[in-house]
Amino acid sequence: MTSQEARQLARDLFLKTLPHLDAGAKMRAMVRLRDGMLEIAGDRIPLHAGRPVRVTAMGKAAIEMTRTLAEIMDGAPLRGVVAAPSIPVRPLPGFEYFAGGHPYPTEQSFAAAQAMLALFNRQGAAPDDVVIFLISGGGSSLAELPLDSSYTIADWQRFYQRLVTCGANIQEMNTVRKHFSAIKGGRLTEAAEGARQITLYVSDVPDYLPSIIASGPSMPDESTLSDCSAVLSRYRLIEEFPPVFQPLGRSTREPILGLPETPKPLHPCFSRSLYYCLLANGDGVDRLTALLEQHEFEVATDSSCDDWELTKAADHLLARLAKLRAENPGRPVAVVSGGELSCPVTGNGMGGRNQAFVLDCAQKIAGSDILVLSAGTDGIDGNSPAAGAVADGNTTKRAQDMGMDAAAYQRRCDSFHFFEKLCDTIITGPTGTNIRDLRLLLAY
Repeated sequence: MTSQEARQLARDLFLKTLPHLDAGAKMRAMVRLRDGMLEIAGDRIPLHAGRPVRVTAMGKAAIEMTRTLAEIMDGAPLRGVVAAPSIPVRPLPGFEYFAGGHPYPTEQSFAAAQAMLALFNRQGAAPDDVVIFLISGGGSSLAELPLDSSYTIADWQRFYQRLVTCGANIQEMNTVRKHFSAIKGGRLTEAAEGARQITLYVSDVPDYLPSIIASGPSMPDESTLSDCSAVLSRYRLIEEFPPVFQPLGRSTREPILGLPETPKPLHPCFSRSLYYCLLANGDGVDRLTALLEQHEFEVATDSSCDDWELTKAADHLLARLAKLRAENPGRPVAVVSGGELSCPVTGNGMGGRNQAFVLDCAQKIAGSDILVLSAGTDGIDGNSPAAGAVADGNTTKRAQDMGMDAAAYQRRCDSFHFFEKLCDTIITGPTGTNIRDLRLLLAY
């Protein structure tokens, strides 16, 4: 297999994996309406014939999930609010749509959150009401509202920008977001307390942390104000936030001044809540593995580096590939990895954690017959239009021939422009789902 053939194969296998990550298809397999009962994975939830089911959807899969729910519940009255990256061509009757911002909130993000709170405040909640939350990755910024109404959108965007680029992992970032938000950390469930509540979610977080998906608007928050304070202190965030945040306190141990605690697992607002996972990162890892095996690769999966710093993860996965190759002489081998990596932003270039990972690997595999691909299943990598990138042992040589120094692009955090010039970016556009990133390492 030539390097060109390997690059094309890796691209094709990633693209063939995406159609199997369809949240709508998973919903149709799990949810049905029959005889006035909503049936989900064996559970039966009665619907009140005279009151609409209220729906709040947020995240990159929000439009597809809402449309599918409406198909499944055809004939049942639905009212709801949807916060997604864009507005659908054919909005559903009874729903308000908002094109929120990502990775930073916008005016539409604020408006979406206000509409979600109003959906419950207008009618209140009765014991026979049903509320459905449709949650997917990206919801943290697509629908957002600060607890403190004195914070402006400009304040909030600077808050998010500093938080997203400080090097914190997703759990740390969302611990902070939950405690500053009016709708996250279980606060939407609290607003709808008394109703029977159902959450259907697509996970873009580690399997053991579902409460941080979209910063957990409908789930109990296990983190505390003290945890939030510790993150702010660990990354020296308060000192660099806009002046409006400065009075909040700087201690690692003391709770943040002026903020109430989020509702915890034993809070009564969660007593009638049910939760169902539609898709997670493992679905993508399993599908990509199966496709590689069809091409007669010996495959190992390794997601143990989830949330690691990207250079450490690159060293670990390349070592895993070398070990697999030594164990299978003469055979093409592959390592498939899932999850997200930490990518501190130290320059003003364009890119994201996937392209940064591949750029780091490109320098480590120079001259070898190894290929590395990394891409986001949502089709978006950082502040770039790419989902990710691919590199092989010839990448740095090709770059040098074009007058590009890989290390210099890495220092500037400009991985997108490096791979764009080599025609090695992976462009999918928004995919309408998000189960975190997929990484593929081949030795051919």
